[in-house]
Amino acid sequence: MTRLPADLLRDPGLGAVLDAIEAGGHRGFLVGGAVRNALIGRAVDDIDIATDARPETVAQLARDAGLKPVPTGIDHGTITVVADHRGFEVTTFRRDVETDGRRAVVAFSDDLAEDARRRDFTMNALYADREGTVIDPVGGLPDLAAGRLRFVGDPQARIREDYLRILRFFRFLAWYGREADPDAVAACATLKDGLAQIARERIGAEIRKLLAAPDPAPAVALMDSTGVLAQILPDAKADTLPALIEAEAATDPAPPPSWQRRLACLRVPQVGDALRLSRNDARTQQVLADALQAGWSLDEAGYRLGAEVATDHALIRAASGQVLPDGWTERLHHAAGATLPIGARDLMPRLQGAEVGRGLQAAEAMWIAGDFAVPAPALIDAAILAGKDAT
Repeated sequence: MTRLPADLLRDPGLGAVLDAIEAGGHRGFLVGGAVRNALIGRAVDDIDIATDARPETVAQLARDAGLKPVPTGIDHGTITVVADHRGFEVTTFRRDVETDGRRAVVAFSDDLAEDARRRDFTMNALYADREGTVIDPVGGLPDLAAGRLRFVGDPQARIREDYLRILRFFRFLAWYGREADPDAVAACATLKDGLAQIARERIGAEIRKLLAAPDPAPAVALMDSTGVLAQILPDAKADTLPALIEAEAATDPAPPPSWQRRLACLRVPQVGDALRLSRNDARTQQVLADALQAGWSLDEAGYRLGAEVATDHALIRAASGQVLPDGWTERLHHAAGATLPIGARDLMPRLQGAEVGRGLQAAEAMWIAGDFAVPAPALIDAAILAGKDAT
């Protein structure tokens, strides 16, 4: 008999929610990611609960227990119950009545096994009662132990219910898998055109999560070989991503995983539009693309981009074959902290208008090339000479 760690079950908020559900004669079960992560020793961020109680009953039972119910997804059976200052998503057992590849119409059920059969992957269809006993209706435990990512039931049927599950497959493979079920891979390849039905915002969210995994390179390579990557990012170049992961690991200290860095390594033109990134995230991607196109040195990248973005720039260039010198991270930080010791006022009135801009550009170039040690008088002389030279 498989059981969850006892410390998870001592969570006071979880206990309060389960007490409220059981007070009405119903049962609540931990389900999905909390069970999966607890069994493999990973952090449990959110605890979801499945129950045979209908949503309106859950809400009333929560109120009766002095807890706050919030109807966050009531059409799909979900009530968020706030307990111990945290939200617990409580969802009624469900079965799909109708699906169109993007959304589902559901009917409520009293059957845990029926609820399990509508879930995406076997390792996500694990339940546990409040004593911690794990219930495995679809064979998820051996798959979880083997790191084998497998759809519940027929892969094509699960994908046709929601084509985003293709990208979820590769995302979960990157985070939890060591082995991809061949039938699942074949189904993703066969049905990849269905991703055209999915909003780019949802696609972007999945790609960000996938690329934030410790090593997403094998999953992305599989996406590439199945044609899934080209379906969503036609111009992506995945060949240098493994080298980027190696360069990250070789850096001391190793930088934390960054989806921004990994996405920039794929070198997708206009990726902000393709994935509906936020304005700030799209700007970061464009800055990295422009810096790579310009071929900036470590000093110039550090000075112009700051240490964090310049580190991404350097690692992406290393993935393309550039050898980074010893002490390159210290060099970047030194460059990022450098401040040009002259400004526009130092050049006026000898320079005016556009001349000032040209002069400061020349001074910056000299400052960077001189390892940020050129004295201010020499920078002023170079700036005035360059500003006056309109040719």
